[in-house]
Amino acid sequence: MIFWRVKSLDTILATAEKKSLHRSLGAWQLTLLGVGAIIGTGIFVLTAEAAQKAGPGMMIAFIIAGFVCAVAALCYSELSSMVPVSGSAYTYSYAVLGEFVAWMVGWALILEYSVAASAVAVGWSGYFVGLLNNSVGIEIPFALANGPFAGGIINLPAVVICLLIVGLLVIGTRESATFNAALVAVKIVALTAFIALALPVAELKNFQPFVPLGASGVVAAAASIFFAYVGFDAVSTAAEETKDPQRNIPLALIGSLAICTLFYLLVSAGVIGAIGAQPLTDASGRGLMPGSLALAEQCQSLAALGQQPIVCSREALAHVLREIGWEKIGNLLGLAAFLALPSVILMMLFGQTRIFFVMSRDGLLPEVLSRIHARFKTPHIVTMVTGIGVTFAAAFLPVGKLADISNSGTLFAFLVVALAVMILRIKDKNRNRPFRTPALWLVGPLAIIGCITLFFFLPADAKLVFPIWTGIGLIVYFLYGYRKSHVALHIETSAGGENIIEPIRPLADYRDGFESLKQKD
Repeated sequence: MIFWRVKSLDTILATAEKKSLHRSLGAWQLTLLGVGAIIGTGIFVLTAEAAQKAGPGMMIAFIIAGFVCAVAALCYSELSSMVPVSGSAYTYSYAVLGEFVAWMVGWALILEYSVAASAVAVGWSGYFVGLLNNSVGIEIPFALANGPFAGGIINLPAVVICLLIVGLLVIGTRESATFNAALVAVKIVALTAFIALALPVAELKNFQPFVPLGASGVVAAAASIFFAYVGFDAVSTAAEETKDPQRNIPLALIGSLAICTLFYLLVSAGVIGAIGAQPLTDASGRGLMPGSLALAEQCQSLAALGQQPIVCSREALAHVLREIGWEKIGNLLGLAAFLALPSVILMMLFGQTRIFFVMSRDGLLPEVLSRIHARFKTPHIVTMVTGIGVTFAAAFLPVGKLADISNSGTLFAFLVVALAVMILRIKDKNRNRPFRTPALWLVGPLAIIGCITLFFFLPADAKLVFPIWTGIGLIVYFLYGYRKSHVALHIETSAGGENIIEPIRPLADYRDGFESLKQKD
C-alpha cells in the first residue's frame, strides 16, 4: 500500500550524518537567507494587488497572512530540527505520511517554485520598465511589456530575465553567500528609505474607508499576499549546510518571519498614508479582480487622464515616492528592485531543481531529470525544461494570478507539514526534539485551518489550477513513480543528506573556472 511506503527517520538521519554537505551556515546567515527569500515580489509588487482587494484593510491582510505563516513556521521548525536534511516538506512527508502524500507534496512544491519564479520575473519587469522610462526616458511599448490579461501581447522583459537566469543556472552560476547578503542589505535599505520618506507625509484621511470591500476582501487579500511571506521554508532546505541545525534553523525561520512582518506593516502604512490605496470598482460598486482585463482597461482610461492610482502601478513603492516628490529616490528604489529581484528568481529555480533531484533519486521521477552536464556539472536538462515553463508563464500571465497559483501549492505543503508534526508526536513521541512546537495541539490545527481558509479565498482560477496540476501529478505517479519507487522495489538508496549536485560555483568565481576548463580542452 502506498500509504505504508514510509522512509525510516533513523535511516534518513544516519545518511545525513554520513554524507552531509559542508555545514557552514550560522543562525545569522540563515536569517539573512530567509529575509532574502521572503522580501521579493511580495512587498515590492503585490502591495498593489492587496490594495485592489482590501484597500487600506491590506494591513490586516498582512497580519492574517503573517499569522498563518507563523504557526506553519513553528511546525516547520520542529520537523526541520528533527530531520535536518534536504527535500523540505517532501522529505518530512515521506518519513511521516508515506510515499503517496510525499509525492503530492513534492509535486505541489514544483508548482510553487516554478510559478513563484515566474511571478518574480513579472514583478521585476514592472520595475525595469518604470526605471527605464523615468530615469533615461526609454519607453518600452505597452504591448511588449504586458501580457494579454493586462491588455498587451507579451511581457518581453520578463521573458529575457527568465532566459538569462536559466542560462546562468545551466552553466553553473549561483550567487555566493556574500553576494546574497549584499542583495538583502540593498532591499532592506531600500525599504527603510521608503518607510522614512512615506510615513512622515501620511494622512489619516487616506485610511478611510478602511475596509471598502468588506471582511471577505481582507481575507482574499491575505490569500494573495501570503505569497509575500513564502520563502521562509527555503531555510529548511539549507538544513544540510547549517551548523547546529537543531538550534539555528528554528531561530532563523522565526527571526526572518518577524523581521519581514515588521517591514510589511510599516511599508503598507506608508503606501496607504502617503497617496491612498482605495480599490477600483465597477458600476455596481463591486471591486474589479486584480489581473483582469476590466481592471486593465479602467487603469488605461485613468492613465489617459494623467491619473495612476496605486492599484494600477506595476512598481508600487517607486510610484509612491515619485508621487510625494522624491522622484530620484523612487528611481533608486526601482534600481534596488531591478538588481535584487533576479536573485530571487535564481534561488527559486535552483530550489526547484533540488526538489526534482530528491524525487528522481527516490525513483519517483525519470533518471534523465538527474543527468549532469559533463562540463558544467549542473542538472542542465531539468533546468532547461523548467525554464521553458517558467518563461512561458511569465510571458503571458500577470503577477497576481501567478502569485495566487503559487500559493495554492504552498498552502497544501504547509498543511501537510502541520499534519505531519502532530502525527509524529503520536507515532514517535519518544524521539529527541531539539525544538518543540509550543502548544502544538493549538498551533497545528490553527495552521491547518488557516491554510484551508486562505485556499478557499483564492480566486476560482487559482483554485482550479491546483487540482488540475495534482491530477496530472497522480497520472505521472501511477504510470511511473508507483512502479519505479525505490522504497517499493526495496532498492537501497540514500535517504537524504548527500551532495546530489556537484558544488555550484559562486558567481564571482565562475570566470576563472570557465577559463581553466577552456585550457583543459
